[in-house]
Amino acid sequence: MLTAIVRAFRTPDLRKKLLFTLFIIVIFRIGSQLPTPNVNTEAIREAVESAREGDQSQIYGLVDLFSGGALLQLSVFALGIMPYITASIILQLLTVVIPRLEALKKEGQAGTNKITQYTRYLTIGLAILQATGIVAMAATGNLFQGAAVGDVLYKTDLFSIITMVVVMTAGTSVIMWLGELITDRGIGNGMSILIFTQVVAVFPAQFWAIYTSKGAFAFALVLVVGLAIMAGVVFVEQAQRRIPVQYAKRMVGRRMYGGTSTYIPLKVNQAGIIPVIFASSLLYLPVLATQLWPENKWMIKLQPYLQQDNPWHMAVFFGFIIFFTYFYVAITFNPTEVADNMKKYGGFIPGIRPGRPTAEYLDYVLTRITTPGALYLGLVSLIPMVAFALLKATNDFPFGGTSILIVVGVGLDTVKQIESQLQQRNYEGFLR
Repeated sequence: MLTAIVRAFRTPDLRKKLLFTLFIIVIFRIGSQLPTPNVNTEAIREAVESAREGDQSQIYGLVDLFSGGALLQLSVFALGIMPYITASIILQLLTVVIPRLEALKKEGQAGTNKITQYTRYLTIGLAILQATGIVAMAATGNLFQGAAVGDVLYKTDLFSIITMVVVMTAGTSVIMWLGELITDRGIGNGMSILIFTQVVAVFPAQFWAIYTSKGAFAFALVLVVGLAIMAGVVFVEQAQRRIPVQYAKRMVGRRMYGGTSTYIPLKVNQAGIIPVIFASSLLYLPVLATQLWPENKWMIKLQPYLQQDNPWHMAVFFGFIIFFTYFYVAITFNPTEVADNMKKYGGFIPGIRPGRPTAEYLDYVLTRITTPGALYLGLVSLIPMVAFALLKATNDFPFGGTSILIVVGVGLDTVKQIESQLQQRNYEGFLR
């Protein structure tokens, strides 16, 4: 990986793309530290520290992860990339349900551009809703544990609240624009790079918290365990089942086409990180309800089961990940459609008849290969919870869960893109 990056910096046009990407990342991080108007940063800092000491920081979980800690600072980019991720997932799910969106998906680049436009509109709508909810909770003192009404915000009148919502929504729009700039003029997928940046941004603080609270030996042990986990994640992320496909020869005009062999790569982790996001979002809803109605007797009874070291919480989280892995793979990979496309172009799997038998075979293989992928996602996502329950580790355990999946996945994809562009500019053939 380091060799590819060094070679990229030696290539002038790739060096410009890498420097441009780094420049956008710097702007992105500055916006994540810039406070929203009407925010008392000192009161927020004290509230966050008291929340972490009382093990309450976990309630913000996924939202704060994708904002790189900006949510707990109420900065301009406090919403982070989460509204865009949610909008993209919703549009992807609706593509299966709404025929119009499915037709747009099949239209090629023009249809993709239209769906992207719908995603932007939905992102703005979700950003307005999330910003309104976060600012309202901050104004009523429910966002931070131990912060009284009026401590976090200087003013709680309607104009000040609307100003904060507008600023946060505009911050989400700027994040979308920065991501598209990286995609067009930089290296890698822009939104993925920004997600990677937000996740990695909190690592130094987490490492320092482990070192100061647990000592040097625990810090070294966490690094060793983290590297082992990362190696295992890389191994599984790269694992795939290759189904051979043979294309028959056919005459088109006066030319002979086909006769080639290829394969269909089915990844062990076909669903990526989406099931973890779904499961975390569902478990976040009852936590949010307990914050909004803390005096309700049902909410009081529910609170102990929402702690991340509770076995019932872990079991439900693990079950949700297994379910959503199968659900997401089922809606994103259609064996019947793949079999029909193969049959249309004269392709077949050796030993399997084209058409319906091919679709049934693909469904059989996909179902079996999704099982270890779902178990892998569930186990990796439980690592921080198990570490907290058994070892009483810090809540900011950096290796495991959503963060390590994002870091490894985006890192591998970005390095692959750099290597492919290097091959286009300096192809050396088989001998090197």
